[in-house]
Amino acid sequence: MFFRKKVNKGHTYIQLVENRREGGRTRQRQLASLGRLDELQASGSLDELLKSGGKFAQSAAVIAGARDGELDQVRSQRIGAAVVFERLWQETGCQRVIQDLLKERAFSAPIERAVFATVLHRLVAPGSDRACEHWLRDEGVAGSEELQLHHLYRAMAWLGETLETDDESARTTRSTKDVIEERLFDGRRNLFDDLELVLVDTTSLFFYGEGGAELGARGHSKDRRPELEQLILAVVVDQRGRPICSETWPGNTADVKALLPIVSRLRERFVSVRRGLPTAA
Repeated sequence: MFFRKKVNKGHTYIQLVENRREGGRTRQRQLASLGRLDELQASGSLDELLKSGGKFAQSAAVIAGARDGELDQVRSQRIGAAVVFERLWQETGCQRVIQDLLKERAFSAPIERAVFATVLHRLVAPGSDRACEHWLRDEGVAGSEELQLHHLYRAMAWLGETLETDDESARTTRSTKDVIEERLFDGRRNLFDDLELVLVDTTSLFFYGEGGAELGARGHSKDRRPELEQLILAVVVDQRGRPICSETWPGNTADVKALLPIVSRLRERFVSVRRGLPTAA
């Protein structure tokens, strides 16, 4: 059964209707006419009817009780996004790779949880790390109960740490973020993967306040904020649309100038690694 609106002579009426199957076809039958919608709304009769009927429906009774203040207020959390992206976090290997890298460090803080929380926050409600801390209070993210703002800052600092290398042939420095990208790529590649064709997309991200001390520069702003310093972010994906890596440059870098460094970095970080794969018999 359901309510149906019917307009007659300029007035809207509410009817109670049911669907019935007759001879293999579905037909609608009017059970009752409740009256004019404007009069029902003005008198509150429709609200009283729904409230009365809601007593026989558990979910409706709970919602009505919470709305009318008849239930004790408890903390509620959203779980949908956390459940979905937690599964993706695991299946893509992000959790495993990060946890493996963290075994080499003696962090007392839940860094992997902090990284996941900030990634989820940027997917669902993009904002600063400070905004993420407040956002987490209403999200059911497993393992985030003890996370504080300084944990989020520490996680971001760890991702950006410059790594020392004994490879004198390396032309560029690498960070923890780069190692994560390389291990994720290595974990899903096969003998037929190649990087002969990649897709690159760039955007600009601007800084408020005193941000952008290193990469910040004024340039062509895609956000229409030319008065603010910005950086250029590039994301590289393979032919199947799977992300390979991301790169950043000062905000006054043109897209054309950014392409050559990307090619050099891809050769150094991924193509050279692939040469070590065993050959097919």
